[in-house]
Order: sequence, then structure tokens, then C-alpha cells
Amino acid sequence: MEFVILAVVIALVAIGVISGLVVSSRRKKQLPPAPPPSAPTITAPPAEPHVGEEAETPREEPRRTIEEVGLPEAGTPVALEEPPAPAVPEAPAIEIPEPAAGRLIRLRARLARSQSTLGKGLLTLLSRERLDDETWEEIEDTLLTADVGVTPTQELVERLRERVKVLGTRTHEELRSLLREELLTLVGTDFDRSLNTESDLDTPGIVMIVGVNGTGKTTTTGKLARVLVADGKSVVLGAADTFRAAATEQLQTWGERVGARTVRGPEGGDPASVAFDAVKEGIAEGADAVIIDTAGRLHTKTGLMDELGKVKRVVEKHAPLDEILLVLDATTGQNGLVQARVFAEVVDITGIVLTKLDGTAKGGIVVAVQRELGVPVKLVGLGEGPDDLAPFEPEAFVDALIGD
Repeated sequence: MEFVILAVVIALVAIGVISGLVVSSRRKKQLPPAPPPSAPTITAPPAEPHVGEEAETPREEPRRTIEEVGLPEAGTPVALEEPPAPAVPEAPAIEIPEPAAGRLIRLRARLARSQSTLGKGLLTLLSRERLDDETWEEIEDTLLTADVGVTPTQELVERLRERVKVLGTRTHEELRSLLREELLTLVGTDFDRSLNTESDLDTPGIVMIVGVNGTGKTTTTGKLARVLVADGKSVVLGAADTFRAAATEQLQTWGERVGARTVRGPEGGDPASVAFDAVKEGIAEGADAVIIDTAGRLHTKTGLMDELGKVKRVVEKHAPLDEILLVLDATTGQNGLVQARVFAEVVDITGIVLTKLDGTAKGGIVVAVQRELGVPVKLVGLGEGPDDLAPFEPEAFVDALIGD
């Protein structure tokens, strides 16, 4: 009997031990694995709001009545906030160019390179005690190097030899006076160098600018507008060089600086149409002058002739051209004369503009181009500044070449 009771007790103990182990293992399986030390801490999302039976009882808050809110009375206009006005770009400030009269005298220092080669070079040679054949050859070479041209050089040397022989003893002042007289004769003082920017009709004066691209043609057009504005004239610009978008933009910028309007057309459009519209606008506005910048493509003389001839014919449906200015780069020297001949055959050139005269030792191109075309140099460019385009004055030019 005791044995049976002992066996039952042992069985109950065994069953208890086994049950504890099972419960323990189940509890271990329900626990999630511990996160590794390096894993970031995850924040639980906020609890969702309760709805239906689980919704919270709303809190009591004081509410305003209609009287307290103060609604506007019927018919009272409601002020709405206006959107901010778009920023309007400021118009560029209008510049007042300096007077054109006497500019060449003020800019005489810009002729330093031509001065040392042509004027002072000749004066130094003529001041030698003995003027032999070798010295006269040097004088001739100096003139040719300065692009005076063969025929004008021979004429000048011949006159100088004759006058020096008659003069006998030569002081520095006598030689300077002699050289000044002969150079003035060579440059020419009997040309009419005034700009024809006034029409005899009740229309603006019409100026057409021609020349090869790269000579400073568009810049010259803009600077000429400043010259006219400085003289109290109102100007309209015609951007008829439609084959270069940069030329149109550049000309418009020049015009805006002095308050001159620029008439332009589409890129690659008909230049004659733009020129026609520019003159039409000039007449409508009562402008004093219209300046037309033309294309300078010199591929073939035939194409150039057709294009410029068409511009001229179309413009003259409004009024005759008063001035046709040919722009030449002074640094090209004798090569510029080839261009001059072509343009002279295409249109009737009435005047010459020599640009970049401050950057060359070839001041004699003034003489050569006048001899070639039979028309005067009317304007010279002596720098990159906006007011560095000066009316050409022979006396001031020669004085600048010879120096003090």
C-alpha cells in the first residue's frame, strides 16, 4: 500500500514539472527578439482618432453669435486684397552727348601713332642739314608707308623739294609752316565736309550707312545718332542689317541711350522693308533725321548692288536720300580702297567715315581715299568711347599730325 501511494506522488510531481516546462517555452516564443544594439529606435505612430462608440465626448467651448461676429450690411462693398503689381523695368537713363563741334581738337592726342610716323617723321627728315637724294627717298618712303598713295606722294615730294630749294636756310618753325601748308593742300580744304541731315522737303533728312561688316559700321551709326542728338536733332534709326541679329540689338542699345527709337524687322527679313518703315515712322513722328544701317556682306558685287539698290529705291518712295556715308577701317590701309571702289560703283557715295584712325600709323589714308573716290572724309573715329566720332577738320587734323 505504501508503495502505491509513493508511486502516485512521483507521477504527480513529474506531470507538474513537464507542465511548467511547456508553459515556459510558450512564453519564450511570444516574446519578440531583442533589437540589435546598432538598430535605430522606431517611434510608434500616433494613435488613430476614435470614431463611433469610442469617440470622445466633445469639449464645451464658448461660441459667438451672429451679432457678435458683425457681418457687413447689405450693399456694403467688400474690399478685396489686390495682388501686387508686376515690377515694371526702369527705362534706361537718357544720356546727353557732348557737343560735336571741336571734338577733333579735343581728341588730337588719339592721333599719336599717325603723328609720329607721318607728321613728326617728315619734320625730322626735313630738318637735316643736308637734304640729299637719299633723304628725299626716305621722305617718299615715309609718305608711302603712311598710305598717302603713290601719285599724291610724288606730288608732295616734288613741291617740297622746290620750296626748300627756294627757301634756302631753314629754321624749325619755317619747315613746320611749310610742311603744314603742303599737307593741308594734300588733304584738301575746299571740300564741303558738312553732314547733309536736313531735307529741303517737309520730311526728315535721310542718311544711309554702307560698308563691309567689321569696319565698325553699326557702331558708327549709333555714334552718328549721338552727334545729331548733341546738335539738338531728333533721330529715328533703321536696323536694316537684318542678317546679323547682333547688329539689330547693338543698334537698339545705342538708340536707347540717347532716346532715339529703333525700327527693326525679323531676323533675315527684307532690309528694304525695314528701311521703308523707318522713314515712314520718321515722317509720322516729325523726326529731324533718319539713319539707316545696311548689311555689309561683300560676297559678290552683283548681290550687293541689287540689295543696296533696292533699299535706295524703296526709301526714295518717301523722300530722296540726303547722305550716303561709306564706313572704312583706317587700319586696312590700301586694302580699304578696294572696298571703296566696289561701293562707289553700287551707290553714289557722298562722304566717308574713317574708323579706328587712332589705332593706325597710316593717317595718309585720308588723302588716298579722297583721291580715289573724289568725295570728302566727313567723320573720323578716334576711339571706342561713345563720343569718339568727330567731324573731320583738315586744319585740326594736320596740326595734330605735325604736333607742337
